[in-house]
Amino acid sequence: MKHHAVSLLLLTMGLSSAWAQNDKDTLDLLKSSGCMTCHAKDEKVVGPSFQSIAAKYAGQSDAGDTLAQSVRNGSRGKWGRIPMPAHASLSAEDLKTMAHWVMTQKP
Repeated sequence: MKHHAVSLLLLTMGLSSAWAQNDKDTLDLLKSSGCMTCHAKDEKVVGPSFQSIAAKYAGQSDAGDTLAQSVRNGSRGKWGRIPMPAHASLSAEDLKTMAHWVMTQKP
């Protein structure tokens, strides 16, 4: 039983490490894509915080697709008068990664 607990702990630590690396990679992607110029994790900059975005779309089954489309095409009027410019050069995979990360943000 003790061996099983140690194995489980090591597996969990490995997953935590992988998730932490994924989080860092996604943050690097958000920075290199210009997202962090107007958004922050927990506070409004020019656009809403990532936590506010996650809260607004929480519980919507198509939230990731909606966010990815808003990033790719830009949006107007969802968060006030300042429009979000389109980021059409981002790949579908990068958009999916970023949208998923945003939806995991909790206050």
